Order: sequence, then C-alpha cells, then structure tokens
Amino acid sequence: MKSKSLNKGLLFSIITLAWPTMLQELMQTAVQYIDTMMVGSLGTAATAAVGTTTTINWLVNSTVSAVGIGFLAFISQARGAGDLALAKRASSQAVLLTLISGALFTALCLGLSPFVPGWMQAETEIRAMASAYFFVLYSPMLFRSAIIIFSTVLRAAGDTKTPMLVGVLVNLVNVVLNFLLIYPTRVVELFGFKLTLIGAGWGVLGAAAASAASFVVGGTLITLVFFRHKEVSPKGQKFRFDKAVLKPCLRVAFPNILQRFGTCMGYVAFAAMVNSLGEVSTAAHTIANTVESAFYIPGYGMQAAAATLSGNALGAKDNDKIKALCRMLIGIEVLLMIISGGLLFVFAPSMMTIFSKDSAVIALGVTVLRMVALTEPFFGFSIIVEGMMQGMGKTTMPFIANIIGMWGVRILGTFICTQIFALGLTSAWGCMILHNLLLFSMFALYLVTGRYNPLKKNKISN
Repeated sequence: MKSKSLNKGLLFSIITLAWPTMLQELMQTAVQYIDTMMVGSLGTAATAAVGTTTTINWLVNSTVSAVGIGFLAFISQARGAGDLALAKRASSQAVLLTLISGALFTALCLGLSPFVPGWMQAETEIRAMASAYFFVLYSPMLFRSAIIIFSTVLRAAGDTKTPMLVGVLVNLVNVVLNFLLIYPTRVVELFGFKLTLIGAGWGVLGAAAASAASFVVGGTLITLVFFRHKEVSPKGQKFRFDKAVLKPCLRVAFPNILQRFGTCMGYVAFAAMVNSLGEVSTAAHTIANTVESAFYIPGYGMQAAAATLSGNALGAKDNDKIKALCRMLIGIEVLLMIISGGLLFVFAPSMMTIFSKDSAVIALGVTVLRMVALTEPFFGFSIIVEGMMQGMGKTTMPFIANIIGMWGVRILGTFICTQIFALGLTSAWGCMILHNLLLFSMFALYLVTGRYNPLKKNKISN
C-alpha cells in the first residue's frame, strides 16, 4: 500500500515538473524551426553562415548552464531537507555568478567574433556574414545568463511553470521581430487582399537582432520574477561571496563545467570537420540538428524532473524514493523516446523539406536523421541517469564518460572517417551514434552497480 501511494505521488510530481519544461523546449524548438526556415529562404549560404556558429552557441550556453547545475543540486537538496533559509542564501550566490558569467562571456564572445568563422572552417565567402551574426547575437550575454541560471534555480525550487512562461514570451518576441527585421518591406496577397508588410530587410543580421532583443526581454522578466519568488528570492540576502554555499555548489558545478566545455569543444571540432566537407554537408548537418532537436524534447523535459526530484529525495535521505524514482523515470523516458524515434524515422523526409528545397541537402539530411532515430531510446536512458546524478551532486562520472565518448569515439572516429578516408557526413553521424551508445553502456553499468545512489550503493532491484 505504501509503495503504491509512493508511486502515485512520484508520477504526479514527475508530470507536474516535466510538462512545463517539455512545453518550453517545444516552443524553443518551434522558434528554432521558424528561424531556420526564414534564414533558409535567404539561400544555402545564409543557412551555412548561421550554422557555422551553432556549436559555439552550445559551448557558451552549456557552460553557463553548468554553473546553474551546482545551484540546482544545492537548492533542491536544501528544500528536501526543509532548510529554506539555506536555499535563499544560495540564491544570492546565483545572482553573483550570473553577473560574473554574463560579463565574462560578453567580453569573450564580442572580442572573438571576427575569428570564430575561420576557426570553424567556414567557407571564405560566408565568414563576414557569420562573424556579424555572432557579434549581434552575443551582445546581450548578461541577459542570457540570467535566463539560464535563474530558470535553473526556479526549477530547483519546483517551479517549472515560470521558466516556461518566460520562455514562451521570449520565443514570441523573437518570431515577431524575425518577420519585421529579416525581410524587406513587401506586398503579400491574403484572401484576395494585398497587404503591405513593413520590414527592415536586414537578412541574417535581422535574425540575430531579433534573438538578441528577445533575450533582453526574457532576462529582465525572469530577474523580476526570481526576486519576487517566495521560496528562493534573494531579497534581504547579503550579496557577497558565501564560502559555505559556494564551495559545495562549485564542487558540483566544476566537473559539469569541464564536461560541457570539453564536449562542446568536441562539438566545435566535429562541426569544423563537417564544415570542411562543403556547403551541402554543412547545410544538411545544420538542418538535421534542428530537426532532431524537436525529438529530444521528452528527454530533456524528463531530465529536469529527474534532477529536481532526486535532489529533494537525497536531501530528505529517502533511499526508497530514490530507487522508485529511478525505475519510474527510466521506464517513462524509454517509452517516450521509442515513440519519438519512430516518428523521426517516418517523418524525416517531410521535416527536411520544410527547411530546404535543395534535393542534395534533403537526401543527405534524411539519411543521417534515420540513422540517429534508431538510437533515441538509448540516448534517453543516458539523459535520465545523468539528470538524477546532477540533482544528487554526482557530476564527476558523467564528466569522465562524456569526455571519453566525445574525444575517444566521436572526434577521433570522425577525423579518421572524414579527413583521412573522405567518407562524408554519414560517417560523421555514425561516429556520433557510437558515442551515444558508449554513454548508454557506461551509465547502464553505473546504474546496475548502484554507484549512482549516494545513500545506498546497491542494485536498484534490491
């Protein structure tokens, strides 16, 4: 009876925490789709220019996100233990690190923007366009840092709806400004009526400016909501470094920062090798990544719930709840990703044609998407186990596993396949798939041996 009650309560908690994050991811992906379609209408060169900086975008965002993971683990465990005063102290430290990371990455990104396209092996004729896009996109980095870190703190407090609502607003602002800034003033016919649509005609720079403006809106709003939140508002706290809070937060965050930096540098190297294959491969790779991101939504939505709930359970020292969470989260996740992978396999051709009319780009994109669709459940499993470990502050093993997989399999394999044997984009995605399968094997071993659980290192079947 107790077990059934626990499972029902956990299922309700998982759904309550996961669905807003899934909806937020869906909205972000929808806007990414719209961005890609709008930029794609400007030509393959414009798509390639934007795609050139995509992996740098992952690198910066994921590094800031890693800082947030330290606060997520600390605050979720503090709430599980019932210590809200400690959670508020951690929030003030989150403000300080938001300011530091925002200022640091603004300076780095703007200063390095002229060199990024060259480092990414972009073709000479699109480098100026890619550099200008990158500069505009990263001008409001402080606001982007606020969105990332403050949203993570709110999720740690069990509030996934506020980040979702802010994310929806950011995406709506982005879409509206895209229409106004990318295209020139033009006449369109709608239901037999001719309408004049005003536009700035900035092209790729318009897409960057629209995104930058939406980040300013989102960063401002999430900050206002964060300071008014009843559980984790930093109001009344002293904004100076608190070693007792920062030390455990950074102990969790540091391996995650190294992991994300190392894996994202791997993405940079991976993208550079893909870019060297030519414009068609670059465009197909960029579009396929965009398409695939929609089918990861169930995974990352569930990961947010896994991190928060496992942190709460650890803070409460509830070993039964940790094991029940593990079983339930993995079961739900694998089922969702089987469905997601099946849909991706079936609809890959239709999805590619949304973003490109180039038959070569479409054919190549469909091939790699169907390859990766078959491995979605394995990737979903890894996401859940890693999310639980993040919530419980165990970030060293995921760091080691991801670095080995990225550099030992994906990068080395892609270098051999594309640079030595000239096997093309499909071989590069094959190496990516092998990387994901290695992560699945390593996380599965860690799970079965019980080492994922700080309270009891036994098998979950015990």
